[in-house]
Amino acid sequence: MASPAASEVYIIDASDRDHAIEALWREVGFPSLDGKDIAVKANFNSDDPFPATTHPDTLGAIFGQLLDAGARTIRLGERSGMGETRAVLRNRGAVDVAARAGADVVALDDLPREGWEAVPGDGLHWREGFLIARLFWDADVVVQTCCLKTHRFGGHVSLSLKNPVGAVAEKNPGGGYNYMMELHASPHQRRMIAEVNRFFPCALSVVDAAEGFSTGGPERGHRIAPGVILASTDRVALDAAAVALLRLYGSTPDVMRGRIFAMDQIARAAELGVGVRSAQDLRLVALDAESKETAFDMRRILDGAG
Repeated sequence: MASPAASEVYIIDASDRDHAIEALWREVGFPSLDGKDIAVKANFNSDDPFPATTHPDTLGAIFGQLLDAGARTIRLGERSGMGETRAVLRNRGAVDVAARAGADVVALDDLPREGWEAVPGDGLHWREGFLIARLFWDADVVVQTCCLKTHRFGGHVSLSLKNPVGAVAEKNPGGGYNYMMELHASPHQRRMIAEVNRFFPCALSVVDAAEGFSTGGPERGHRIAPGVILASTDRVALDAAAVALLRLYGSTPDVMRGRIFAMDQIARAAELGVGVRSAQDLRLVALDAESKETAFDMRRILDGAG
């Protein structure tokens, strides 16, 4: 996979999520989805409210855009690492939002072995490889939405490159190898996170940064309120922009120090061709007057320490 020459990250005021998602969708130029089967990966890792998990209004706005674009089916797939998935999805409102949109909800924990695709460990930092839900491989289009968070359990940040880890099996069905235990114990955790993205197709990623955690995370931390939503077709560019946003508000030493494109998740994903390789290949596009100053400050950080 060749790195794209340049990628755009769009930024917009988050005060009206329906308007923001519609404007981002239009600006990205998403094609018609007539008759296509769509898989959605949101961020429901724990039974905690936004910004720990996807805001119901953001999820509903994304479902609305998918339906307006002609999607035949929509399936929301999730595995909660810090809770029972079905309970989390119910308590956080995802089940009700999906029902209103006519979307199916799939708790990935319940999938049989044939619901997973085996990714071999060749050339990766995963000793045994890993299993990724076929739901995302079989879909015509995959869209994801995540939150703006740091990650105190070794990931450093939990953004669009981290979110697909929820599409990986915790363990081999039937009580087999525990992939998440390996991930969280490995000194290569952040590179392993990046490697999942090579096998997770994704047409569009959205970071809801109306609020976020600048320390702690993923389920609790110091709250900040940037008041924007970011979107891109390039997860590397999107995460680099999101890290710049965290730096703007002040974050953990792991997030604040060094060059953004030298961070393990971003560097490894770029190396694998998931997205752009440098801050110079990333263009920030503010879609309204309210987000222009934030975009300017993010660009300054990217130019100085990208």
